[in-house]
Amino acid sequence: MNAVGAVLTTGIYCRDDCPGRPLPANTTRYPSAAAAEAAGYRACHRCRPYRQESAAVADMPELVCRGVELIADGALDEATESGLAGRLGVSPRHLRRMFLQHAGVTPDQLARSRRAHFARRLLDDTDLRIADIAFAAGFGSVRQLNRVLADTFHGAPRELRARRRVTDRLQADGGLALRLTHDKSLDFAAALAHLAARATPTVEAVSSTSYRRTILIDQDPGMIEITQRSPAELLLVAHLPRLNGLIHHVHRARRIFALDDPAKTCGSWDPFEVGVHDIVRAGVADAARARAILGDLAGRFGTVVPGLAPVGLTRMFPQPDVLARADLDALPIPDATVHALRSFAQAAADDGSATRPIDRSRRSPRSPERGPRPSAVAGSGRSKP
Repeated sequence: MNAVGAVLTTGIYCRDDCPGRPLPANTTRYPSAAAAEAAGYRACHRCRPYRQESAAVADMPELVCRGVELIADGALDEATESGLAGRLGVSPRHLRRMFLQHAGVTPDQLARSRRAHFARRLLDDTDLRIADIAFAAGFGSVRQLNRVLADTFHGAPRELRARRRVTDRLQADGGLALRLTHDKSLDFAAALAHLAARATPTVEAVSSTSYRRTILIDQDPGMIEITQRSPAELLLVAHLPRLNGLIHHVHRARRIFALDDPAKTCGSWDPFEVGVHDIVRAGVADAARARAILGDLAGRFGTVVPGLAPVGLTRMFPQPDVLARADLDALPIPDATVHALRSFAQAAADDGSATRPIDRSRRSPRSPERGPRPSAVAGSGRSKP
């Protein structure tokens, strides 16, 4: 997490690169913005620390790291700290104690701060309606959004939007444009090359300047495109059937480029995909052939996505329940790989929370760009080459 400095004499907290220079004697350190807010400080208007995404938590105990990741994926949207503690195999009291000791906040306080910061960025960067922002940030109602923003930023949503700067608002030719900030350590060209070598044909499309992929939002198709905006920012343009749960989709997009943990290699939108990729590559030595098999897998068992063929996207990545019952014998892979894929897919279908990010998107309200409901594609073919 990004540590911040809180100024005792003004009641604000700042990023380390803030142009203001308070006396060190008047400053106290907190491990995160959420911790400073829990102590009663408000965000600085000059450096606006809410616009900086939290960095990695690799220096914290594994329990806290896993808890933070689950919270980022929405574990506390409709559940309690007790439910989160149960998923982590500890008591609620121990979980709160560990979070307070190492993150400076309880799990609930961290989730609340993440939602507030994301809503504030949407107020700055977009012209979305207040109601859409509330649900996109994971709030249960506009009233809850108003209350949390008043507590965190000392203002109502319309007042906060009125303070945004002229350069804040992002525009895109269709879709919703959002910033993905990072610490400037990302080599974007190298990241694209790495992703291109692993991309699943028809599901992902990588060029020299952009990464595109299809995504599934509550059984409806969407698409994201990521390009570089500046040395410290990527630009995410999301074409989504609805905005509910947008905060978690943005977190997944950050995970593709490992923005929150530069020590890791670029990853994937979905941990289930990573597992399938690893199983196929373990059974097929040649990387190009393994990639072709993954494309075949998507072509046979992935849901059709209409309208995106001009950018090379026509399928969703196959879902766990589909792969668990699919006829995989027609694929040119060893029998052991077929068995491993079926077992992994069945395990993911039986307990999705263990292998997939949480998706708590609701059915309404809907974005005006809702896509058509796709039809399923059944796999066929019996003989192996």
